Amino acid sequence: MSAIEVRDPRTGEVEFTFEPDSPQAVEQVCRSARKAQQAWREDGLAYRSDVMKKWVEALHARSGAIIDALAKDTGRRKISAEEVGAIEHMVHGYMDKAPEIFAKVEKTSSNTATVDFEQQYVPYPVVGVIAPWNFPLVLAFFDALPALFAGCTVVLKPSEVTPRFIDPLLQSVADVPELDGVISVIKGGPETGQALIANVDLIVFTGSIPTGRKIAAAAASRMIPYFLELGGKDPAIVLAGSDLDRAATAIIRSAIYNSGQVCYAIERIYVEDAVHDELVRLLVEKCAALELNYPEMDKGHIGPFIFRSQADIVKEQLDDAVAKGATIECGGEVKNLGGGLWMEATVVTGVTHDMRIMTEETFGPVIPVMRASSADEAVALANDTIFGLSAAVFAPDMKTGTATAAQVNAGGVSINDTELPRTITLDGEKMAFGYSGQGGSRYGATTMMRYVRKKALIRNHGEIKGLEALAEEIG
Repeated sequence: MSAIEVRDPRTGEVEFTFEPDSPQAVEQVCRSARKAQQAWREDGLAYRSDVMKKWVEALHARSGAIIDALAKDTGRRKISAEEVGAIEHMVHGYMDKAPEIFAKVEKTSSNTATVDFEQQYVPYPVVGVIAPWNFPLVLAFFDALPALFAGCTVVLKPSEVTPRFIDPLLQSVADVPELDGVISVIKGGPETGQALIANVDLIVFTGSIPTGRKIAAAAASRMIPYFLELGGKDPAIVLAGSDLDRAATAIIRSAIYNSGQVCYAIERIYVEDAVHDELVRLLVEKCAALELNYPEMDKGHIGPFIFRSQADIVKEQLDDAVAKGATIECGGEVKNLGGGLWMEATVVTGVTHDMRIMTEETFGPVIPVMRASSADEAVALANDTIFGLSAAVFAPDMKTGTATAAQVNAGGVSINDTELPRTITLDGEKMAFGYSGQGGSRYGATTMMRYVRKKALIRNHGEIKGLEALAEEIG
């Protein structure tokens, strides 16, 4: 296997290479994880919580090096620090909630008084996690953490686009000897991912729909479960009478955060005719105040495209929209600054569903705005999609907003704000609609249950039926 070259998103230079793990190496890592899993499970939840607490402390101690590596991987620093903080928060959250989730359950049968049962939770031994490049650390552990608390061992394959953080991450794991074989990391591209699927008991993937299809097929061929968190094309509906300044601010924050390289970013706006022009004016005015964080990483609002090919996709979608009659109100140009690729906050009007920018995932700092004649039409347009990750509704009041949100086909719908699913990570549950994912809720503490098989130990304390009952039962 050839060495993989890694580009610096701020300079465009290839200044890092690594050797991908061979299928044989992946098999060995998974074998070690399988061996470690038995003790990890049998030592119990309290033990696992103690070890994970130690790891969070080690992660915090190593956070400087991890953040530096993530910043080099992604071209942005503040969000990289947020990733580490999010991991720490989730670990403590699962520690608090796991005892209730996995509490011992013993019940008597509702139809046979002499029969009772005990519920047993049997973790899948080895869970594979294939993570994306837009949030390299947090989206690896978003799925790994509940699996670890459930009693699984985890083998992570981060994206080959953003691999620099792996070494300092592994140093934090090595700081906790009890995690040997419990948290493992492999390096590589698609071939490494294929080898991972061939050796684990359950696979989790975050990324594009085309790759998700391939992973689903490979997992199905082995009859192992798969959980997919795929693309989004999140809509925002803005109704007449809404607080337009609030709506514009929230929409921009979602659409521009991490340069739009977020699966749940707002990527299409449907606004009632009466307030269309004013909303567009506010969007353009607010976007004009945003700056690229170039040349200094720690200043400005908009970072570079992490993956070079993503800049090409965004440009192609904008070109397609303009060719079909759309107007770019601000931004819209891919700029090469110091070798990195950047785009200012972009607002597009006159868009329709004949344009790729309204039907395909964009993953860039672009806000396309479409007129809707009514709230009903806005909902119909929002639901006219293969996606269904999340959405937002802005309305004059919460009652109207809630009623409108209830009609939108998406897993989590924010009302009078955007990105609210982030606030219920450990509390609420949401599932993807359409092609945006499969495999139960990724949110809420009960997501730990995704990683166990439920088993009933059923006991009869009374007499059993005699053989003479057979004739009656078949007669």
